[in-house]
Amino acid sequence: MPTLVSVDAPAQYVWWRLPRHARSAARARALLRERARLWQLPAGTAETAVLLLSELVANACRHARVSPGRQIHALCVVRGEKLRIEVSDAGDGFPCVRELRPLAEAGRGLRVVAALADAWGAVPRPYGIGKTVWCELTIGPDGSGAHAGAHENGMHHSEGGGDRSSFG
Repeated sequence: MPTLVSVDAPAQYVWWRLPRHARSAARARALLRERARLWQLPAGTAETAVLLLSELVANACRHARVSPGRQIHALCVVRGEKLRIEVSDAGDGFPCVRELRPLAEAGRGLRVVAALADAWGAVPRPYGIGKTVWCELTIGPDGSGAHAGAHENGMHHSEGGGDRSSFG
């Protein structure tokens, strides 16, 4: 798993527990917009981060295949010029980018993450159940992320073990 810029750089972070519910993606967007304003993130970086968090939370809510009472955990960390977003759930499936079907109403979420993030991946949660799906953005001086789709096939990711169910 990639590390953030430097262990010496002070970090700013926020962590939320969200219910496994369709409205949690919208709640996560609102929470991160407010935090990005407090952190004084450039507008372009903030909006990209909000979109990425929204996609990861929506995927966790949709695909985690656990009882509705289980929670989704979201962590956002700024250290130096990096913003890292992590979404953890208790599901045992691991994400993979779906084949794009032009008329499909879903299935584009990880393509969006892969296109906008500098890197993304998924790892098993420590001590047992579930996984964490993460992505990173470089905070650009003009407010945009530094990523420009330069990774092979539009994505760079690492994977952990587990069931290889399809995520969107």
